[in-house]
Formats: sequence, structure tokens, C-alpha cells
Amino acid sequence: MMDAKDTFYIALRDRLAVVNPERRMLTRGALRPSVLMEEAEPAATTAAQDVFLIRWKGLRRERSLSQTLALMDCEIHYGTAGSALACGLDRGRALATMDEELMQMLEPPRAATMNYSATPCSATGTTVFWTEPEMGTTTTTRDTLARVVKLIVVAREAGGIQ
Repeated sequence: MMDAKDTFYIALRDRLAVVNPERRMLTRGALRPSVLMEEAEPAATTAAQDVFLIRWKGLRRERSLSQTLALMDCEIHYGTAGSALACGLDRGRALATMDEELMQMLEPPRAATMNYSATPCSATGTTVFWTEPEMGTTTTTRDTLARVVKLIVVAREAGGIQ
């Protein structure tokens, strides 16, 4: 299901570049939209601020339909300490801005599945889609406000789970 995971990540990353081109980060020498897929990044000791982190939590199959679907449990973690200019007193507004950006990134709730393991990438002829997001409660850790959003990403299995 790597094609589905990669497609979901790239869709969110590319949509963030449109929704808020200023939300970027410097990672491994490259400036890019602030969306990371945890399993494709080096292990970090602390969570990055003002970044959307995609974390895959589970995988199961749905076989009661005419085709087998893979259902992948996904969490999107993000948090902010607000801006240095406001001494962090705007962290609630900053989290609300990230909430709105994420909701925009998740619409429409589908994307054409691509195979990114080859250059150039190619369309697989299928679509990956996802459920309505479940917004978690706001958590506070020291100066950071954070949220976890849960959803299920659904993809048609092609030749088994990868």
C-alpha cells in the first residue's frame, strides 16, 4: 500500500503549498511544505513545531465488497508554540490556523493514486480516498498547543498489501 501512502502524503504536501505557501520547513537541505510522513523521515527526538506529521497506525482489509480494499488508520499530528513576535501569546490562533489549513488540505477527500517508486512517477489507474477527519482535543505541553486528527485512508489492493 506504499502507493496509497505516498499518494496521500504528496497530495497533502502539494495542497499545503497552495493553501499556505509560507508554511515551509528546511529538511535535509531542502525547503519544502511543512508536511512529513513519519516512516519516511529520520527518527526525531522531539516533535517539530508548525509541521503536519503523518503517522500510520494500523492496516486491515475489507473483503465484503467486489474488490479487496485496504483500510489504513492514519493520524496527523501538529502543534505550535505561536510566534516569537507575539511571545507565543498567539498560539491558540496559530493552532486554529493550522486546523483550517488541514481541513482545506483534506478536500476533496481523494486523489489519483500514483506510483512514486519509479522516475517519472506514473498513474496506477485507481483512486485513494479518506474518511471525514476526527479532530482530537487540544493538548498542552509546556508552551505548545497540539492536536491529533484521525482518519482512515482507503485504497484498492493491487497484488496484495505491500
